Amino acid sequence: MHRKIMTDSKIIIRLKNATIAHPDNVVLTNIDFEVSRGEFVYLIGRTGSGKSSLLKTFYAELPLLRGEGTIAGYDLKKLKTRQVPYLRRNLGIVFQDFQLLTDRSVYENLLFVLKATGWKKKADMHKRITEVLEKVGLGYKEYKMPHELSGGEQQRVVIARALLNNPDLILADEPTGNLDPESSEGLLRLLLEISNNGQAVVFATHDYNLLNKFPARIVECKDSKLIEYNNQPAAMPNEDNPQASDEEIELL
Repeated sequence: MHRKIMTDSKIIIRLKNATIAHPDNVVLTNIDFEVSRGEFVYLIGRTGSGKSSLLKTFYAELPLLRGEGTIAGYDLKKLKTRQVPYLRRNLGIVFQDFQLLTDRSVYENLLFVLKATGWKKKADMHKRITEVLEKVGLGYKEYKMPHELSGGEQQRVVIARALLNNPDLILADEPTGNLDPESSEGLLRLLLEISNNGQAVVFATHDYNLLNKFPARIVECKDSKLIEYNNQPAAMPNEDNPQASDEEIELL
């Protein structure tokens, strides 16, 4: 058995009294955190606050140091190395720097992933590639090379890649970091649509303008803790305004 089925199948992420750490330092402590199917969650915090470390724990690049953790039905404390690929097939991961194969077309990039994750039939693979490219609005660019696409289009290819195996959860680590504002908003609308269709999305970002334009649940990594906001913050500290005080973080 590669998968441990959870009692409540609606919960995709569950951490309880969890400690997130690198080999040489603790990043987050005493974390209690849940994400349900179809939920969209912003993960915010300054550089070095633990956002990427938390995401890496979700896809088992970092081990869970202490506490309990279950992701897409897998117990992180009991997860064996051989089980990690099976966990990751239930996740879609979107990085800031695209990580596309530059010597292959969009279609070939997606085909590579399907073959690597066990797909065999050419007709099935072709159908699935067509479906995900249509979903992200790139059905007409399947044979373009990555360098022939804009940054926003490349990131849409990355989202298409993340959707190939119909994952329970999309983890997006600063996906708009290299995009212009218009492309960033288009990408966020796409991810919100994906969550509305039943897949959970955790969206790590520094772009607080997006939070104001597209309100959703917000969790902040701060002082080794996760802080949950009940309402939309009116103003938050960011890389351009690192001196913002707690008093300036007001809830509407």
